Amino acid sequence: MNKQTENQAQQNSWDTYWQGSADATALTAGGANHPAIHGFWDNFFRQLKQTEQTPKILDIASGNGAVLERALAAYTNQLELTSLDISPAAISNIKRRFPAVIGLVADAAKIPLEGAAFDVVTSQFGLEYAGKDAIYEAARLVKNGGQLVLLLHTEKGSIHEECRQSLDAIERVQASNFIAAARAMFDAGFKAVRGADRSPYDKAAEKLTPSLTVLEGIMQEYGQQVAADTIFRLYNDVANIHQRIQHYEPGEVLNWLTTMDSELEAYAGRMKSMLQSALNTDSFKLACDGLTDRGFSISQAEALNIQAQEFPMAWQLIATKQH
Repeated sequence: MNKQTENQAQQNSWDTYWQGSADATALTAGGANHPAIHGFWDNFFRQLKQTEQTPKILDIASGNGAVLERALAAYTNQLELTSLDISPAAISNIKRRFPAVIGLVADAAKIPLEGAAFDVVTSQFGLEYAGKDAIYEAARLVKNGGQLVLLLHTEKGSIHEECRQSLDAIERVQASNFIAAARAMFDAGFKAVRGADRSPYDKAAEKLTPSLTVLEGIMQEYGQQVAADTIFRLYNDVANIHQRIQHYEPGEVLNWLTTMDSELEAYAGRMKSMLQSALNTDSFKLACDGLTDRGFSISQAEALNIQAQEFPMAWQLIATKQH
């Protein structure tokens, strides 16, 4: 797969997610709702407000708008916010939630904006997906005296492990042919409800049993919350429809299964992207050295550790452009 095709696949997987996120809620796999993440941004914006009353801020790979939300909580309407994401659906959700925010659909590796245009450039678990040089592209947009503030995925961290488990779980569901078997069962079941012979329905339900066992094993190993509860909800919904099949419309159920099949594939794509983009210690140090070479002073560059957790949650990086 060439780079352009890879980037398009990544955009499609995230766009599929955000199109289905009517409430633009935080992505479970990503740690965006963890109190330590909120605390990092709240502390940063609180300190920023002491010196910058009306900062011009660019948030890159905004996703659900987690960073924008923390900035607006600190500043209310006293700042100019621009949100950039590769996903049109993500920017559409951002504009719906935060009408005053300027939305821009663009690749973080090649941002169509003039350099040195922002007091602060931020990103939370997104910039690294665009490649190793995306950090320097973000740095290009920081004014002299301005700051680059990033939370980045860390290899072998708690989020990295969560993504690894989620990807393994989703791939095992796909390999079990659960959705295809459920589709065959419901197709036969709806025909039986309308008077056809019931035996094909019973046989199709029996053929689904091995796939059900796979899903039960996944949830026993990783917990019902694995893959943002997707597997539990799929398992539970199929069981409920099976028990009350006469109350459902065939087209709606079969279309739902088609949608779930697409969402599982997109979910797997997102998890792969997360795992591939995570920075190890050497790559994080290399990124920091590259910023220093570009005239930045690093004030914070370390792992974000959480009490009672074995692994760190993220790399935290705050750098100020000196010249």
